[in-house]
Amino acid sequence: MKVRLEEILDRFPQIKRNALIPLLQAVQDEFGFISEEAIIRIGSHFSLPTSKIYGLATFYNQFSFTPRGAYHIVLCNGTTCHLEGAGALLAEISKMLEISDGDVTRDGLFSLEVQSCIGACGHSPVISVNGTNYAGLTVKEVREIIKQYQEDAGR
Repeated sequence: MKVRLEEILDRFPQIKRNALIPLLQAVQDEFGFISEEAIIRIGSHFSLPTSKIYGLATFYNQFSFTPRGAYHIVLCNGTTCHLEGAGALLAEISKMLEISDGDVTRDGLFSLEVQSCIGACGHSPVISVNGTNYAGLTVKEVREIIKQYQEDAGR
């Protein structure tokens, strides 16, 4: 991890605060989350306190500080999705995978995150798996989507 983190830091030689967000995005893209070790090293790289790095990263909900599954499911529970059945989708996902919001399955295959809105209100209810949106879902369709990802992973 240290070597790969140093390679990412080498891509950001400029010591300017405006490089922090792209750098944090690159770290998360590489590792799936931003570790405490990465925050400390980034702070050192930019000669900034780690509290500044962490404060910036926590401001944006795109950043995660815990590992995610190979398939990261984001379920929208905004007003429209909630009214259109997001609660039933959440219940089915939780039941099938035996996880709750913020958890990762024991095998590391799936993680689940509930967000207040993912910006697809006209297509509710919506889930996203690794950035691929699935819209207008029923419980049956969610079940099929998860089974397909399990099959793709050989499980």
